Amino acid sequence: MASQSQGIQQLLQAEKRATRRWRRPKSERTNRRLKQAKAAAQAEIEQYRLQREEEFDTREAAALGSHGSCSTKVEKETQEKMTILQAYFQQNRDEVLDNLLAFVTAGQKSTKTTA
Repeated sequence: MASQSQGIQQLLQAEKRATRRWRRPKSERTNRRLKQAKAAAQAEIEQYRLQREEEFDTREAAALGSHGSCSTKVEKETQEKMTILQAYFQQNRDEVLDNLLAFVTAGQKSTKTTA
């Protein structure tokens, strides 16, 4: 009886070892498949992200295109006004300096005569 019990124990242990040996490759295959699926999903996600970024950039460029032309128009108008102001400055500079000099010297003459 003891030898039968021992034989049964050995048989159960052998069965456990066989089950572990059978499950290990199966779990390794499963893990490999999961890794492959994860890599494929990551690639698909990255492709989708790039596609959405392209769409966003296109829409942003279209929206800013009209805004950008307004900005360009304002810059052009500002530059034209600056050019006109520079021309006025060049034309009137000498006259303004002469008037200022005359005013200052006239003020100095009147203070010298009163002192």
